[in-house]
Amino acid sequence: MRLLPAYLWPRFLKRRLPTSLWGRSLLIIVLPVLVMQVVVTWIFFDAHWQTVTARLSEGLAGDIAWAVESYEDDPSQRNLERLADRAERSMSLSIALQEGRTLPTEQRRGPIGVVDRVLDKALAARLDRPYWFDTTRYPAYVDIQVQEPQGVLRIIAPRERAVATQAHIFVLWLTIATVLLMGVAILFIRNQVRAIERLADAAEAFGRGETVPRFKPHGAREVRAAAVAFLAMRDRIQRHIDQRTALLASVSHDLRTPLTRLRLELALAPPFKRQAAMRGDLDEMEHMIDEYLDFARGEAGEPPQPVSILDLLKAAGEDARRAGAEVELSVAQGLTASLRPLAFKRALVNLAGNAASHGEHVRLSARSLASGGLEIAVEDDGPGIPEDLYDEAFRPFSRLDESRNQNRKGVGLGLAIARDVARGHGGDVTLERSDLGGLKAIIRVPGQATVVPAA
Repeated sequence: MRLLPAYLWPRFLKRRLPTSLWGRSLLIIVLPVLVMQVVVTWIFFDAHWQTVTARLSEGLAGDIAWAVESYEDDPSQRNLERLADRAERSMSLSIALQEGRTLPTEQRRGPIGVVDRVLDKALAARLDRPYWFDTTRYPAYVDIQVQEPQGVLRIIAPRERAVATQAHIFVLWLTIATVLLMGVAILFIRNQVRAIERLADAAEAFGRGETVPRFKPHGAREVRAAAVAFLAMRDRIQRHIDQRTALLASVSHDLRTPLTRLRLELALAPPFKRQAAMRGDLDEMEHMIDEYLDFARGEAGEPPQPVSILDLLKAAGEDARRAGAEVELSVAQGLTASLRPLAFKRALVNLAGNAASHGEHVRLSARSLASGGLEIAVEDDGPGIPEDLYDEAFRPFSRLDESRNQNRKGVGLGLAIARDVARGHGGDVTLERSDLGGLKAIIRVPGQATVVPAA
C-alpha cells in the first residue's frame, strides 16, 4: 500500500473531519479524553501492572523451586505427602506426582502473552529441570509441570499468585469516570450548539419569508449577542419591505386613477383614427403597473398551506391558453405540497405567460423528487435564450431583445418574480434548453411533496 506524501496529509485529514459544529466540538472533547485514557492506561500497565506481575511470578517460581528441590532431596511417597500438605497450608499450592508421564508437547499461551512471558522468565531463572505451564486452561489457576526422573511433578497454583488480577478494576473505574465526564461535556456542548442551530433555523426561515414567533436569544453570551443582532436586522428588513410594498401600492393606486379616467374618456369619445392604439397603450400601462406591484409585493406574509399542484398548473395553463398557446399538462393526480398558493401561482403564471408569449406550444409538468422536494418545469417551443444570457434573464427589468421580441407586454420582471418566489420557498429557478426547441424553466423547492390517492 502506497503512503500519501507528507504535504497531502493535512488535506486528507481535513476531508475526513466532521463538518458540523456539533461534530467538531464533540471531537475536541472526545479525542483528548480518549488519548488521555489510553496514555494513562498504558503507563499503568507498563509501570505498575507488569512490575507487580513480575514480582508475583518470581515469588511463585521461588516456591515451586523450593518444592522441587525438597522433593528431589527425598523422593519418597511419605516426603511427597508431607511436602504437599505443607505447600497446601502455607503456599496454597496443590502438588501431585504423575508417575511415568512426560511433559506435554503442546504449548498453550494466552492471546496477549504478557503473563506467559513473565512467568516463563521467572521459572527459567529458578528451575534447572524441564518444565511446562498453562495459564489458559483454568480461569482461576495456573498449571505448572516439572519433569522428574519418576514422572511429572504437577503443581496447581492460584492465578492471583502469578498475575495482578485486580488491575482491570482500575481500568474499569477509569473508564466509568471518563464516560461520566464525557457525558457531562456532551450535554453542555449540545446545549450550546442547539442555540446556534436555532439561530440558523430562524435565519433560514426568515429568508423563506416565514417568521419564528417563539425564537428568543439564549445560550452563551456571544450566541445571544448574535441572536439579538439577527432580530434587529430582521425587524429593519421587514420594515423596509413593508415600506416598499406600501409605497408601490400607493403609487399603483395613484396611477390607476388617471388611467381609469383616461379609459372612461376614451370610451365616451367619438371614434377616431388612433383610438385602438391608445386603448392598447392603456392596456400595456396597466399591465406594467401590475407587474411592478407583483414584484414589490413578494409573498406579503402569506402562510404556507397544502396546495394541489394540478390546480396550480391548470390555472397557469389557462392563462397560457388565453394568450393563444397550446398547453400540455403532465402531473400526477393528487400531487400536493406545502406552498404559499398566491405567491406560487403568481410565479407559475408569469413563467407560463412568458412561454406563451414566445412559443406556440407550452408544456407544464411536475414531479416529486426523491429527497421529498418538488420540481415544476415550464417549457416552450420558442426561440429560447442563449446559455450565456441565462443569468442576465433573471435581472429585474431585463429585456433580452436579441432572443426575445421587444414588442411584447411587460417590463422584464417575469423571471425575477418567479425566482423571488422560489427562493422565498427555499428553492430556486434554473433555465436550460427544452426538447421542444425553446426555453425550459425549472422550479425546485424543498419540503415534502406527496401524492394523495384519490378517494
